[in-house]
Amino acid sequence: MSSKRNERGLSQSIQYAVIVPALMVTTVGIIQAGVWIHGRDVALRAASGAVDLARGSYGNPTEARDHASKIATAGGLQEVRVTVSRGATQVDVTVTADAPLIFDVGLKRISETASAPVERATQP
Repeated sequence: MSSKRNERGLSQSIQYAVIVPALMVTTVGIIQAGVWIHGRDVALRAASGAVDLARGSYGNPTEARDHASKIATAGGLQEVRVTVSRGATQVDVTVTADAPLIFDVGLKRISETASAPVERATQP
């Protein structure tokens, strides 16, 4: 009778040795996915905010770049790079940054772009 108890205890130990690490990896994966999605959202919001500043009649690309950098940094992104391209008819802003991931599996670098037409005053 004691040998059956030992076997049952052994099978439970093996189950826990497999289940607990699998649950931990799943939990870390869910957290990492959430951080990555948040990072993409922050980068997109930073690019959109910069486009809104740069597209106005008196839009300033330097001011837009600083604004996007502040938003991205406040959102937790690292190594933030912002490029603002203002032409005669369109403004393009690209925010590139690193998300603060736990394990880098090739998704750390995030890049989001926003575009909008330049506001122009016309004669009535």
